[in-house]
Amino acid sequence: MIRQVEITLRERGRGCHLVTREVLEQVGVLPQTGLMNVMVKHTSCGLCINENADPDVRRDLNAILDRMVPEREPYYRHTLEGDDDMPAHAKSALTGVSLTIPITGGRLNLGTWQGIYLCEFRDYGGPRRMVVTIIGE
Repeated sequence: MIRQVEITLRERGRGCHLVTREVLEQVGVLPQTGLMNVMVKHTSCGLCINENADPDVRRDLNAILDRMVPEREPYYRHTLEGDDDMPAHAKSALTGVSLTIPITGGRLNLGTWQGIYLCEFRDYGGPRRMVVTIIGE
């Protein structure tokens, strides 16, 4: 069985946001065994798997990424869309835009403290579209 759906995540401000529940609510029932690939269709945000309990991890990760890729560097050429635009593209390249997660027993086979993050790198990125492909039985 292969199923593919396109979903939209609600708009969020800049930061790392736990979106596991929102993704699963829009995807629906998962197969007993398989894989779920999630790909965000944008170049100024990213996806990763990380801590799902302590919100300080999300704030710290965002601060680390902001420090790694600061705004208003004099060597940036792609600046027409604002100070956060080129850094957003660079951060997206660092985090990546897709994840593949195993499905076991009809559930995502994540670790106890793992969740899916949408890393929003723009101040006003808008709703984010994702393609979710499920392969399973």
